[in-house]
Amino acid sequence: MDEIIREFLTESLEGLDQLDTKFVTLEQNPDDRDTLAGIFRTVHTIKGTCGFLGFSRLEKLTHAGENLLSLLRDGKLSFNQEIATALLAMLDAVRTILGEVERTETDGEEGYPALIETLHRLKEGGSAVPPPAPPTAEAAPLPVIADSLVAAPPPASTTPSPPQPVIPASPAVIASVAVPPEPAPVIPERPVAGSAPAASPPAIADSSIRVDVPLLDKLMNLVGELVLARNQILEYTILQENPPLQAASQRLNLITSELQEGIMRTRMQPINNIWAKFPRIVRDLALSCDKQVRVVMEGKETELDKSLIEAMKDPLTHLVRNAVDHGVELPAVRRSAGKPEEGCLLMRAYHEGGQVHIEIADDGAGINPIKLRNKALERGLITPERAGTMSDQDFRRLIFLAGFSTAEKITNISGRGVGMDVVKTNIEKIGGVIDLESELGRGSTFKIRIPLTLAIVPALIITSGGERFAIPQVNLLELIRINEEQRGAAIEYVHSNPVYRLRGKLLPIVHLNRELDLAAGRSNAVNIVVLQAGQHQFGLVVDQINDTQEIVVKPLDKVLQDVPVFAGATIMGDGRVALILDVLGIAQQARILNESHDHNITAQQREARDRDGERQTLLLVRSPGNGRLAIPLAPVSRLEEFPADQVESAGEVDVIQYRGQILPLIRLKDILGERRTADRLAHAESDVPASNLLEVIVFGDGARRVGLAVDEIIDIVQDVFEIKGRSTRNGVAGTLVIQNRVTELFDVQGFLHQAEPLLALAEEA
Repeated sequence: MDEIIREFLTESLEGLDQLDTKFVTLEQNPDDRDTLAGIFRTVHTIKGTCGFLGFSRLEKLTHAGENLLSLLRDGKLSFNQEIATALLAMLDAVRTILGEVERTETDGEEGYPALIETLHRLKEGGSAVPPPAPPTAEAAPLPVIADSLVAAPPPASTTPSPPQPVIPASPAVIASVAVPPEPAPVIPERPVAGSAPAASPPAIADSSIRVDVPLLDKLMNLVGELVLARNQILEYTILQENPPLQAASQRLNLITSELQEGIMRTRMQPINNIWAKFPRIVRDLALSCDKQVRVVMEGKETELDKSLIEAMKDPLTHLVRNAVDHGVELPAVRRSAGKPEEGCLLMRAYHEGGQVHIEIADDGAGINPIKLRNKALERGLITPERAGTMSDQDFRRLIFLAGFSTAEKITNISGRGVGMDVVKTNIEKIGGVIDLESELGRGSTFKIRIPLTLAIVPALIITSGGERFAIPQVNLLELIRINEEQRGAAIEYVHSNPVYRLRGKLLPIVHLNRELDLAAGRSNAVNIVVLQAGQHQFGLVVDQINDTQEIVVKPLDKVLQDVPVFAGATIMGDGRVALILDVLGIAQQARILNESHDHNITAQQREARDRDGERQTLLLVRSPGNGRLAIPLAPVSRLEEFPADQVESAGEVDVIQYRGQILPLIRLKDILGERRTADRLAHAESDVPASNLLEVIVFGDGARRVGLAVDEIIDIVQDVFEIKGRSTRNGVAGTLVIQNRVTELFDVQGFLHQAEPLLALAEEA
């Protein structure tokens, strides 16, 4: 059976069961307007839903009852026994039709026309008894009634009277005899016992029950405490040499897990519970804005926790309203841009990686980064210096700032600047992340990721600085352990920032002990937990990785709620409290979420470029004259920093002692044709960076190594790049546009060819 029909039957039968009691109460107190209003709402709901599902016979019957109830509710009719009997007959008929719906998924062939006519007469102020039929000229006599009229003997008389003829009774006389003086109302076609299973509701009503949310919350809390007790017992039994006790604890573990899953399932609801209202909202907003917008929903059956559904109502409503008001253009504008006059609002939900992904996308005008930049500068939200380094994606994300709005005027829909920042805050409160993709003229997409539930989550338990912490597994990608022999070479530095080379990519490194100001651990190995924070990945260095287990999330006290690196707390098996790390907060505190890492490219653009070319990883460095140079990272073996005073000379070549060998150095300014004067040593200080550190890009391996000294390493980017211009000087293979800036592409092959004699020199050394 279709889920919608099943839900309709369940709710309708529950409502009818309540109406029986309400009608009896109403007979005792006919002036109870609240009870009448409740009855009316129930019948109105059934009528509206069955009309939507195409049950026309049921709709006509409930519509007739609704009309009568409407007059009773408004006080235009007085409730009496006759009306109560008719309405109860309607309820019985509705039950009969619902039984037919459950059996056949149709509302049957019986339409109850006489009952509908009775309800109509009562609405007009008439009686439930149909009016008598008009008399006819030739009415057939009824012998039984005639006999009853002449059966009594005539009174005694001394004078015999002539015999009286037997006169047939007229219809009026028949009626006066056949109907009692105070007739009970007769309801045509009221279902009786045996005519339909009205007395026993359909079986579907017995297959589900409604439970108050507070009761579910209490059960969830009890299961959480049971999980904590389970964890304590498991930790205790591991230390015991008692097989029966271990078997019992494993059985307890299994039952607890199944019970926890069952309780969590009772709290799960389809996201359509909040999506169902959006088509109406979009319709009304589109009419008020003179726009045409259709709604497309994908993944309506995606389930998430009841508490999360409640928390997502307002953020999703705001995103939908913004999409209609700001995103979709007017029909004339869309037509001139070659688009269909009707805009499309796509809502998509799906499960992935233990999270719920929700996307709200429109095919409108997109978000203009230049307009956002100008508005932010006008309001003083950013400085001109910062604006000069921001990408288009950085400007688009300004809409999440408090008080930021680009609306030309304030309306009842939007424009007050209190919306997107609240949306972001509310989503982050429930452990979610929101991101934005937009392409000018093509539309915008808001992407939200939230956990399935907030109560019990699987987590990785780690130890750092002598304290235990829990990391939610939804943020966990992989674990890396570097032994003591490889420790020195594993961690590299880019512009004084530690990184780890993971499968050809540089992974930023964060030391948990430093971020939390904890004492350094004594572990010889390096344990790296690779985490996902928003759209970025980073490695968290911890002292020890313990195990994984399900933890119960406990909220922090108000004193600690403003600490950005903690998301909550849990009680471990030994009874001690462990703090739950907020991965996003740690990344923000460690400045991993550098906005310059986000590039102005949408997913569609990235896919299109991937089809046309191969993705490259480029190292961005600052070139002489404050320019930018991109160096392909594939031939690079290491990135190093050396104190400038360690640079020595071997003839005309700068060298440095590196890992027991001599590393020749070539300065970037020499490669680019900016030759130094003859008095090289006198001007050597001009090549020393302000930090007194020399940043060196090492090419080659083993003894055949050469270092390229640069002024500053800026960033590492990965994408499909297209050469826009030809070479303009030595050492440059062409020009690119990276992060909206013209960037020269370093000629690696020419550099290595030029450095070949130095490689031979290093090999001999």
